[in-house]
Amino acid sequence: MDAIFRLPGAVRRAPEVDAWFAQGDPLRLMIQPWFEVLRGCGPDVVELIHDRQPTVCVGDAAFAYVGAYTAHASVGFFHGADLDDPAGLLQGTGKRMRHVKLHWGQAHDAAALTALIAAAYRDIRRRLQN
Repeated sequence: MDAIFRLPGAVRRAPEVDAWFAQGDPLRLMIQPWFEVLRGCGPDVVELIHDRQPTVCVGDAAFAYVGAYTAHASVGFFHGADLDDPAGLLQGTGKRMRHVKLHWGQAHDAAALTALIAAAYRDIRRRLQN
């Protein structure tokens, strides 16, 4: 398994994350429910802003983030290249990271994305045990 990406300073509920969503940008509001799914993965999930994006960790081990861009929003996974993705949602060609793009007004496979989020959480917990 690859090295764990560490982000010290995460807390259970970061005011900076809430402020990021409160700016009213439609794409931020579109991605907010997915950040709530990430927050709800387990009692050990903490959060912070990293590279201007809401990011979730277990302890200081980052496992996912959300972003809002000009034409889409995304849910990204720090170890996404190692996740099973039977629905083919993950995009990217990097060594470790992958993301799922969400476009305004377009349907997406909510069940498959929920499964990816759960898998990313299980994956980081497994990495932390090794």
